[in-house]
Amino acid sequence: MLLLLLHYLFNGTFTVFSRLGSRLRQEDFAPRIVEHPSDLIVSKGEPATLNCKAEGRPTPTVEWYKDGERVETDRDNPRSHRMLLPSGSLFFLRIIHGRRSKPDDGSYVCVARNYVGKAVSRNASLEVALLRDDFRQNPQDVVVAVGETASLECQPPRGHPEPTNFWRKDKARLDLKDDRITVRGGKLTISNTKKSDVGIYVCVAANMVGERESEKAQLSVFERPVFVQRPVNQVVLVDETVEFRCQVNGDPPPTLRWKKEDVDIPRGRYEIRHEKEDFLLRIKKASVSDQGTFTCVAENRVGKLEASAYLTIREAPQFVVRPRDQIVAQERTATFPCETRGKPQPTVFWQREGSQDLLFPNQPKQGDSRVSVSLNGELTISSVQRSDAGYYICQALTVAGSILAKAQLEVADALKGRPPPIIRQGPSNQTQALGGLSLLKCQASGDPEPTVTWRKNGVNLLGKDPRFSLLEHGSLQIQSTRLSDQGLYTCVATSSSGETSWSAYLDVRGSQ
Repeated sequence: MLLLLLHYLFNGTFTVFSRLGSRLRQEDFAPRIVEHPSDLIVSKGEPATLNCKAEGRPTPTVEWYKDGERVETDRDNPRSHRMLLPSGSLFFLRIIHGRRSKPDDGSYVCVARNYVGKAVSRNASLEVALLRDDFRQNPQDVVVAVGETASLECQPPRGHPEPTNFWRKDKARLDLKDDRITVRGGKLTISNTKKSDVGIYVCVAANMVGERESEKAQLSVFERPVFVQRPVNQVVLVDETVEFRCQVNGDPPPTLRWKKEDVDIPRGRYEIRHEKEDFLLRIKKASVSDQGTFTCVAENRVGKLEASAYLTIREAPQFVVRPRDQIVAQERTATFPCETRGKPQPTVFWQREGSQDLLFPNQPKQGDSRVSVSLNGELTISSVQRSDAGYYICQALTVAGSILAKAQLEVADALKGRPPPIIRQGPSNQTQALGGLSLLKCQASGDPEPTVTWRKNGVNLLGKDPRFSLLEHGSLQIQSTRLSDQGLYTCVATSSSGETSWSAYLDVRGSQ
């Protein structure tokens, strides 16, 4: 009985101490992770290590799991590219990553085990760095003028981690110390551009995978046209030679052309050529129709510039109707026509030879003066006296010159029974084509010889339009007939013995 009791006590005590010892070993020697793996971003094809270190007694074994599945290593398959290192770290000979298969990309944990228990590390992600080849937006060639702002934009290729980008100019990294140059995102901005900014620009995207270069973009900085010499206003006489010159700088060299009243000048009538550094427009024998605004136009890829000058044509005065010598009976009226043309319209005045007095059109009469000058330059002496006999001078004056014509007045006794002038051939009603030449005939005779003038719709005609001219025997010629020339024309033959007239209607047909 005693023996049985001792056996029970001994065995019970041993069991208690055995259980207590077991608890102590389990707490002291269970596996624990002393170095956890860290997140990694690795380039494809490069080696990588996920660290893991565990302690415990006995020394724990380590296994790796990716996304919940056990990772095969060289210990399972000698051909595996993953190696389990003695320390417990997982070493990748090279990271494998493709578009369809991504065996190494994922979330990893290491698990340490011994017979006492196990320990699990923190999660660590292994991501494969990526940088694609194709830029989402390539920079484009840019052309600006000096002083303008140039912008080049690019969107780098997709990548992980997100690539940074910078710019190269002519293969050298662009210096951002210049305050004119800024880079924001994929946009390069150069303000107040200079000729030194010209070059080939490339956008570069980079991350741990490497660098990718965009397509090349050419930045061209040109100079707007600038006038070195502008054409100047000119005033010339009819038939003189005119030259307008302009000189322009710019890059690229501007193209030059001349316009007149906003219409390009055709070659032929005008001579246009380059003479040394000048762009020359020459007009030989200028005519009244050449008057107007001439513009030199300079244009290149970055700008357009114009400079204008006005050409004024002066035409020396000319007689349309000259005064003729007359014999006028006393108490009759003497009329001396004097019609002129020119550009500008000449000022006409009369002077009696030997007198200092000048007679102007519509000048107020002085006292009982019998002498007057009409707006069209016609001198009239009423109630002619013997003292009026002498020479009378018609003078026409403009800034382009002056002319004069002299006519003699003879005073005879009163002519009784002398017939008025006879118009031997007068104008006839006619229809003329628009733009054609019209001729209204008039031949008159008489004693004394009559003076022939013309009226249109009752108004004196000659001297107001250079298209109208009086032919030698008194006929009227109209050049480049217009619709406005249509009307009633009257040939008037006048002498001291009276006045005779003959009228005809001119009809003008055509479209204008």
